[in-house]
This record gives sequence, structure tokens and C-alpha cells, in this order.
Amino acid sequence: MSLRSLLCCLVVLLVACSKPTAPEKIPVKVVVVSMFEKGKPTGDEPGEFQLWIERQKLDTVLPFPMGEYELRMNGAGLLAICTGGGITNAATSIMALGTDPRFDLSKAYWLIAGIGGGDPEDVSLGTAAWAKHVVDGDLLYEIDAREIPKDWPYGLLPLGAKKPNDKADGWTVDTIHFPLNAALTQWAFDLTQDHPVADSEGIKAFRQQFAGFPNALKPPFVTIGDTMSSSTYFHGDLMTKWANDWMQLQAGKDANFMMSAMEDSGTLTALRRLSREQRVDLDRVMVLRTASNFSEQPPGKDAAWSTTAEYPENGLPAIEAAYQVGNIVVQKLLIGWSEYRDHVPGP
Repeated sequence: MSLRSLLCCLVVLLVACSKPTAPEKIPVKVVVVSMFEKGKPTGDEPGEFQLWIERQKLDTVLPFPMGEYELRMNGAGLLAICTGGGITNAATSIMALGTDPRFDLSKAYWLIAGIGGGDPEDVSLGTAAWAKHVVDGDLLYEIDAREIPKDWPYGLLPLGAKKPNDKADGWTVDTIHFPLNAALTQWAFDLTQDHPVADSEGIKAFRQQFAGFPNALKPPFVTIGDTMSSSTYFHGDLMTKWANDWMQLQAGKDANFMMSAMEDSGTLTALRRLSREQRVDLDRVMVLRTASNFSEQPPGKDAAWSTTAEYPENGLPAIEAAYQVGNIVVQKLLIGWSEYRDHVPGP
């Protein structure tokens, strides 16, 4: 080999050796998704994010400029994100996390854990409901209540349909119904169904107004029930009737609306997109909502009063329940990671 060729080879070798190697991705075992925080992430009255940070010692602070809040993580492989409120915040925050090159999320379980408005036919305040279905409640036609035809129950109807409760026979979108892994949901419920969700004087006093609603009068419990996701804060007995109809129209007769919330269809839209590139596994997604308020007014009150009424004890019993019930599942996954890394649990 000539001297010139040898020098060229050395230059190529040096260039190759000088290239920075890509940093090793951080493997994530469980992602806890919260939606809002009341003030700072630690040290004050908690929102959905704070209890996870403080009690799970999520002391590693990871800057997250594409999100609303910094990310938090611990050495056990638990990562927590707070998306910000509403469908658009949730979708953009989760997409930012899912495409973040720092993390390997391919085996991660996702626990969406937050508060919501419970249907008093099914739940009491503080009740925790594991969802098998999430349905979007914004993607529809709506006309003003003063112009609803007399034979319609409400002025809301599916995209591409001609009247309420009809299936679309024209255009629609594919981000209305999100079926979850029913076996994983059942497994999570089986783990937590006997957990004694804490009662309190404030929510006990409030629920006494719901005479004629046996489930609303109970102390809080754990159940399986489905979530309506809507950035529109709908409320009232007529809107709750619509939510029950809409849930079954979109998800099937086995679905049962129990919780109203604001973000989950946005989170699941992002996760569905990320799954196309095998960045996440949709079979590892769980949704847990806990009732901070009811989705309709108590007997003798009107919907206008109830919509803006303060949550009993500022929603803290439901925030606590979301952590207490959700953490049972999180710890089971972390402790049993050698099994659950490659095998999604079922009942």
C-alpha cells in the first residue's frame, strides 16, 4: 500500500473514531400520565402530578421544553409526566414524550391516572373506575338547544349522521373510540378491587344530596367503567343521559359511561400514532379516573348551579384515590418486571 493510501485510511479511521456515539436510551418501565397541577410540582396543595413525585421519590428532573412541565423519574424505571389540561395539551405533550430520543418506551406500561366527573347512577365521590373504553365527546355536530327539533332528545349527533343516536352514513373520523386492552383492565381491577378507598366527611356530606342514587350514596369503591373525554366541560342530567347514549353508540352495548374527563382521547390519539412506529405498545395502556364531582346536579338543584359548584374538599379525596389505587398497579409492574417486561398481564 502506498504511503498516500495509508494516510487516507488513517484519516478515515480517525474520523470514524471521532464521531460521537449516540447516548444510550433510558429504559422506562412505567409512565404515569397526570393532567394538571395546582401550583408547583412539589411542596404545596397537590394536583394529580405532585403525589407521584413526592411519594415515589421522582427526584431526577428532566427538562422537557416541548411539554408543559418538567419530567420526573426515579431509579426504579418510573417516569411521570403532567400534560396540561385538555385534549390538545395531552396530545402534544404525549407526542413530544413519545418521540423524545432520550427514552426507550417500547416496553413501557402507561397509566393515565386523574380525576373526573362521575355518573351518580354508577359511582360515588372518590370512586376509582378502570376503563375498557375511552370515547371522545367533542367530535360531533351540535345545534343550539333553542333550535332542537321536538322529537330529538338533545342537539348532539354523530358526524355524518342525520339525527341523534344514528350511526354515521357519511364522513367521520377514526379518533372517537379507543378500545383498551380489556384483559389488562381486568387484571388492574382484580389487583385493586378490595383496596379500601378512603372516605371523608366532606364527600360523605355532599353525596347525601343524591337521594335515589344508591351508588352515589355509597362510600368510595373501585369498579370498571368507561371514560368520556371532552375538552368541553359538559354537565347536567340531560348531558349525562347523552353521554351514556354516546358511549354505547360509539363503543358498543357493553360499554358504560361512568367518568367524564378532558384529556384521554388526546393522549390515546398520540399513543396510537406512536404505536405505528413501534415506539409504544397500545396493549400496555390503562386509564384510571376517580370521581372528584358528579356529572349532574343533585335532586332539587339546577344544572347551572351544579356546573360551577366547588368540588367537595377541593377534589383532594379523588386525587388521593388516583394515587392510592394507581400505585398498587405501578408497584406490581415494577416489582415483577422480570415477568411483565415481555408478557402483558391478564386476569
